[in-house]
Amino acid sequence: MRSSGKVRAVGISLNRWEPWNGIRAVRAGLVDAVQVIYNIFDQNPEDELFPACREKDVAVIARVPFDEGSLTGTLTLESTWPKGDWRNTYFVAENLKSSVAHADALKPLLKDGMTMPEMALRFILNNKDVATIIPGMRKLKNVESNIAASAKGPLPPALHAELLHHRWIRTPTTWSQ
Repeated sequence: MRSSGKVRAVGISLNRWEPWNGIRAVRAGLVDAVQVIYNIFDQNPEDELFPACREKDVAVIARVPFDEGSLTGTLTLESTWPKGDWRNTYFVAENLKSSVAHADALKPLLKDGMTMPEMALRFILNNKDVATIIPGMRKLKNVESNIAASAKGPLPPALHAELLHHRWIRTPTTWSQ
């Protein structure tokens, strides 16, 4: 379709647990863009996917920058959601407890009025392999804070280096989506 002129570019979206699945498509020159989960906790795409994208000039679209909400810093062990909300099946007790603990470990790093969402977005801005970020924005204040974080640009190198130690290696479980 690309060679016929019907489409200008082709992209793929990769599974949360297997970002490396797209490496073969990238290296074969089959795609122009890759959408992948990438955030402070999910840094795995840096290992193999991003270098392959860089090598083949493939754009990276970072999705789930707030780790389904845990990197907003607002989750607690008492967090609940309306009936039918997908977060009820994602944040089962096991995952909620671990997500809150991992997010709480980041809070001491916040300085000078920086928020968790700002830190999460600016962490991604440090990576030159990422072409764009898809953050959730349910309210006008979310849009405004995301724009403000973007305007501030990447994090200071020392803070970014500290956040690299917060990579969270996860494996699929029965609650995984």
